[in-house]
Order: sequence, then C-alpha cells, then structure tokens
Amino acid sequence: MNVWPLKFREMSDGSVLFSDDAGGFFKSSHSFLDRYAADSLTPVDGTFLREGNHGFDREFDLPWTSFAYRWARRQARPTRMNYVILVPTLRCNLTCGYCQVSRAPENASGFDWSAETLAGVLSFLGGLEGPDIKIEFQGGEPLLRVDLLEAVQDFCRGKFSRPQFVVCTNLQVLDERAWAFLDADDTFISTSLDGDRATHERQRTHGSEVTDAFFRNLEAAVSRYPEGKISALPTVDVASPPDFDALLDNYERYGIRSVYLRPINHQGFARKVRQGDNVLARWNRLHSEFINLLIARNHRTGRFMEEYYFSQCLKRVLRFDADNHVDIRNPNFFASDYVVIDHDGRFYPTDEARMLSRIGRIDLSIGDVGTGIDREKVEVLNSGAFNHFDPDCIHCAYQPFCGTDVIDDVSRYGRIDARRTDTWFCGRQMSLFDKVFEVLYRKDEAARASLAAWLGLVGWDDSMAPTHP
Repeated sequence: MNVWPLKFREMSDGSVLFSDDAGGFFKSSHSFLDRYAADSLTPVDGTFLREGNHGFDREFDLPWTSFAYRWARRQARPTRMNYVILVPTLRCNLTCGYCQVSRAPENASGFDWSAETLAGVLSFLGGLEGPDIKIEFQGGEPLLRVDLLEAVQDFCRGKFSRPQFVVCTNLQVLDERAWAFLDADDTFISTSLDGDRATHERQRTHGSEVTDAFFRNLEAAVSRYPEGKISALPTVDVASPPDFDALLDNYERYGIRSVYLRPINHQGFARKVRQGDNVLARWNRLHSEFINLLIARNHRTGRFMEEYYFSQCLKRVLRFDADNHVDIRNPNFFASDYVVIDHDGRFYPTDEARMLSRIGRIDLSIGDVGTGIDREKVEVLNSGAFNHFDPDCIHCAYQPFCGTDVIDDVSRYGRIDARRTDTWFCGRQMSLFDKVFEVLYRKDEAARASLAAWLGLVGWDDSMAPTHP
C-alpha cells in the first residue's frame, strides 16, 4: 500500500495530529510518527490508514480516485460575481478610536457618491448575470444616504429575482425613511455591540446620550424584526477586553446567538491604537478562553451560542465547500465572486484593501466604475492568493483547511511574500486550528453538545475525530 504524504503537528496533550492534502486527519502518538518516518509501519498501521482513506494500492484505483476527488472538493472554485460591497458615503456620525476605515466627519463634503458614480454603480450591477445578488452597504454610516441605498435597492429588485441587502450601520440615528428601508424582508442589519454598556460607550459612543440612542434603537429593532434579521459583532481591545460573560448576556438579551469576536484591525485610524507588546499571543489566549467559556455556558444554559469564525473553521475541517469566509478559502482569488466599490467609484478587491488606499499606504484599487476592473492588477494579487506552494504552508498540518490573506500581509509587512510563519495571519490561524482540534478531541459532554449544535447535528460521535494508537 502507498500512503499519501502526511503532515503532522504536536498537540497540547502530547499527542500528534496527522493530516493529508485532502483534509483527512487523525490523532496518534510519537511512536506512530517514528514508524511512519522510518517506513516501518505495522500491519495494524496499514489497516488503519487504508480504512481511513490515507493510502492506495495503485494509481487510479478507487482509493486513489477518492483522494483526488476529496482534494478537488476542498479547493475554492471561482464563481460568478454575486456579492458586492458598496460604500455610498465615508461620512460617519461617530468617532470610534479603533475605526479601521478612516471615516470622514459627518458634515464633510466630497465623500458621497456623485450622480455620475451612482450611474456607474448601477451600470456595473446591470452587467452581472444570474438570478441572485447580495449587496452589503458599508461606510462611513450608510444610512446617512438612504436615498442612494434606495436607488440601488430599487434597481436590484428589478434586475435580480433573488436580491438581498445588508446594511452595516451603527444604529445611532434612524428616521422614518431609514426604518422603512430596513423593514423590507430582503434587507438585514449588521451592527457593532462591543459588550456591556460601559464597554460599548468607552470604545464607540463616548457619551451617555449617544449610548442611550444606540441601545434605544437596538431595542426597537429587536422588537420590530424577527430573530435572524439583526447580526452584531464586537471589536475587542486586548489591552482592555470586555467581561465576556457580560458580553454574551447582552447578545443573548437581544436575540443574537452568533458572536464574531474581532481584534482591533491594523487598518485606518486603528493603526494608531496602542495595545502593548505580544498582541497576537494575548489575542490568541483571549480567544481560546472565550471558546472555553462559551462551551461551558452552552452546556449550563442549554441555549447554544457560537463564535462565528471558530464555527467556520470547525466546518472547514469537517466539510467540503465550507469556504464562505474568505480567510479560509484556498485559492482565494480576488474579484471573482465579490468586489468592493468605494465612495469615489473605485473598485477594490477587499474592504481592507480600500482602507489601505484611504490612509495612503498603497494603492490597491483595481479600476473604477467608469473603466471597469483592471484584470492585470488583479492577477498580480492573485499570484499570492493560494497556499499550495508556499514553502511553510506545504509542511503544515492545517494547510488543507486554511487560506491566505495577501492584503493583511501588505498592510503589516509591505509585501505579499513575507515568511508565512512570521505573519499575523498565520499566527492567528494556527492558534484557531489548534483550538478546533483540541475541542474536536475533547471527551466531555459540554464539548460534545456544542460541537453538535455548531455543526447542526443531532449529537456528536467521537468517531468523527479518529484516533490511532
């Protein structure tokens, strides 16, 4: 029997995790690693590897073809453009210190779409094919220009049979027109809720009256709309993290059961935020503690909440086609199925790319609504948009489940070919997948219950996380 090349990583309990290029994995011992490295596998080893689809007898036999099929299913395949992030205005009515966008003041001029830009946006949308489209309005605060949102909404409803709209709003000021826009069944709300009232006020609103307005509008939205229409995410300052129990209590109070825990981004005004030394290590520790707390809380209450990105990584390990989040796509080709259009009509490959251009660090625009997408520039970025041949990634046990973040590498290191193991992205992903596999191999009822809930299963079967003596 031929064994597919196995990658390995020592786990915190002293065991060794093995994986192959198609994402098959199992946990074993250092003794097995020694036998594998010395090409002295026992008959028991061979039986386990054969039954686990980690080997084949000859090329093009059924196990060989199965492996090739599973490898292919793990690759993110480019699809048609059906997700567009629109920034109709950069103006905002808040001054968050960790703003990653470098927003413009509320009364500033020159930071909204012109009539010509709006026409170009609609022309671009009109050229897209297919029955569905997802439009995400960002800013600034997009509800400062409800008229522009309405124009896009009306156009898309006439062009596409299944349009969907998401408004990323701070919920500070909502008049009747804004409420009417949000009332539509095809329109959803994404907002920021940084924890309890004190944390939210310290980081975002900076005053009791402004904080009152936010919570008043959030409560009105929760009472007005069904569960699932409103999503929220907290931004966490590792130098002053929130009380996580209080954060979860507040999210649950508003019927929000998915929490996307984010560190302060290295973009926009947030680049100036001082968080002290060893930020990545402290963030990884905080996130791990949050997952432990969440598992214990879910088991205690029976009301299951998730950390969104952790759940995405978990699904990426166990399922095919679980690559909706761009950080775990591989390849992660730019301007294939989604693109960003800024307040001035310029195209960007990601929201973070437009932020880098906004602060003058590098121009990562890829065309504009007048001239179209610059495919030559896109191809330059796409040269680093996969991890198949990276000299560090090819040896990593998590390579089949992970992706790349070229834009973050440019932001932090000024290049796309930084040594992978030295990057923030790699350090964060390694810690995340360490935690994923730690939880997968836990034997307690609390972990099993959360795993089942996060994966949409009736129950968790330990055989889904195989072990070899």
